[in-house]
Amino acid sequence: MWIDAIGQQHDTASGEVRIASLVPSITELLFDLGLADRIVARTGFCIHPELAVRAVEKVGGTKDVKVDRLRALAPTHVIVNIDENRKETVDEIRSFVPHVIVTHPCRPDDNFALYTLLGGIFDKQAEATRLSFNLREALDALRARKWTPRRVLYAIWQDPWMTVSRATYISQMLALVNWSTWPDDALVACVDGDCSRPNAEGERYPTFKWSDALVRELDAVLLSTEPYRFTEDHADALERQIGKPVLLVDGEMLSWYGSRAVAGVKYLQALAAAGI
Repeated sequence: MWIDAIGQQHDTASGEVRIASLVPSITELLFDLGLADRIVARTGFCIHPELAVRAVEKVGGTKDVKVDRLRALAPTHVIVNIDENRKETVDEIRSFVPHVIVTHPCRPDDNFALYTLLGGIFDKQAEATRLSFNLREALDALRARKWTPRRVLYAIWQDPWMTVSRATYISQMLALVNWSTWPDDALVACVDGDCSRPNAEGERYPTFKWSDALVRELDAVLLSTEPYRFTEDHADALERQIGKPVLLVDGEMLSWYGSRAVAGVKYLQALAAAGI
């Protein structure tokens, strides 16, 4: 018996198994677990592994799943994520899919449970164990070093500008190298220049406005390549504007859990070693 992120119990899959993944990083993980022949549906944002994933039917996006198209593919298992998929869509899917597996990794170490969950349900324990070993090795190497504390703002969008709270996987990744993200959990988005309002809503991806007071708090800004497609030109322009280091960072490496986490931890180590 395997327990998912909301406490649902799942037996090991048997008979004909048809998997739909509505989470890009989970789709990549399923391929790395050796489940390519059982994946029947994905979202348009599921782009890795690049060549193999092209053979899998697309059923819309993570937020706008084409439910009728998904129904026609008759999946036995659908994998969703609390952050990435809409609850009302998941509830509708439950009406015709016998097994809906809910995931919600919030920190790098949560990947171990994710590997165990999917490896157990789909009888790929050996592959899951291999991934766990590789991730543990990468994390141990990272944690063996003492990292200089830094205060960073991780931007995921502009117009409006958006960042991440410390409750997110991204922020917890950056914490591995002693980079603490702005804002503190006690803060929310800046409203008319006021960045000190209590975070009553618990926003995970708050909006903000640039101000001299905000910039003074920061050692650096990280512009992510996803979901907004920030480029080096954006980074150069913002650095000139605020007078603090601005780095373009690989959003997939820092936000994708699953098997990508192994490469992501190594990427983060190289990024931190380069210094900011």
